[in-house]
Amino acid sequence: MKNIALLGSTGSIGRQTLEIVSAHREEFSVRLLTCNRNIKLLSKQIMEFKPEYAVVCDRAAFENISKENIKVKLLYGDKGILEALGSIDLDIVVNALVGISGMTPTRRSIELGADVALANKETLVTAGKLIMADAAKMDVEILPVDSEHNAILQCLNGEKKEYLKNLILTASGGPFWGMSSNELEKVTIADALAHPNWKMGKKITIDSATMMNKGFEVLEAKWLFGVDFDKIKVVVHRQSIVHSMVEFEDGSVIAQMSNPDMKLPIGYVLFKGERRPLGLSPLDLSKIGTLTFEEPDMEVFPCLGYAYESGRIGGTYPVALNAANEVLVDAFLSGAIGFTDIQNNIRDILDTHKSIKNPDYESIIETDHITRKLMTDKLRNR
Repeated sequence: MKNIALLGSTGSIGRQTLEIVSAHREEFSVRLLTCNRNIKLLSKQIMEFKPEYAVVCDRAAFENISKENIKVKLLYGDKGILEALGSIDLDIVVNALVGISGMTPTRRSIELGADVALANKETLVTAGKLIMADAAKMDVEILPVDSEHNAILQCLNGEKKEYLKNLILTASGGPFWGMSSNELEKVTIADALAHPNWKMGKKITIDSATMMNKGFEVLEAKWLFGVDFDKIKVVVHRQSIVHSMVEFEDGSVIAQMSNPDMKLPIGYVLFKGERRPLGLSPLDLSKIGTLTFEEPDMEVFPCLGYAYESGRIGGTYPVALNAANEVLVDAFLSGAIGFTDIQNNIRDILDTHKSIKNPDYESIIETDHITRKLMTDKLRNR
């Protein structure tokens, strides 16, 4: 029986994780569930899975659920997550939190000796060097839940790293692939949230539309697999059937393919590489017919290039990139700015950022706070 903590249980990844757990109750015990404000769904999850702890991060939602007669140890906020993690024995922590708030729980999970099934991109984008070093020191695994990195993990299984030539991340291109920069200036929030292949949370869907999501995945891949940025390639694959590929020195390319469904990578990490039946639709290539691959357009979608640039410079540039992006995506979703304002303002932040070369965790958090304030003040003074 594996003891699981699920951070972000009411989001897309969290819900699908619990569907897998529900089908394999004899193998998993859910000890901790967390949410931001969806207490209606959290209450149902508590009743079904009976965790020891539950944490709500939104103050008003926490006060509301506190009034209910729920048989669970209920805690509040980011500190509550850390307290709960330290109070129970865990085998694996599924981190499906959104934003840099997921970094500290990842760090704490490692300190406690638990493996981390990581769906929180920002952990490695902002602190990948430190996180992977800590994981190695504690002999715990960072298991990627993202379909692209999970695909690479599968492709590398049994292979010798010295024969690896390139990692090839596939990108759907989002809803706006093929548009011009002028056309992008006119897109709406509804347009940006209409991803052609995947059903995801709002923030990651907007990141997919700007291709910042793929940029973040480039940064993650560098730390997860220990390769140089020159060996991480991106191709646009509109069908989202090939989830990523690995090219080897002998010219072979191994790809992982499946219908777009996050239950596959979630199951792969939960079962530590054992390929259990997950009830997914089989892949029928004859019906799909054609798989296409294109070079990414970094002029129309410069956020991908910004990620490569930030990663190559290093220091706190990726932290500033992420912080600015989080503020700008929130502003776009609230209707305060246009879609192309996201990439334009990120460029300004990178041009003025004063980097710390070898940041520690405290410097990363401070840089995040400073960048958010700069970006928020700039938007307020528009």
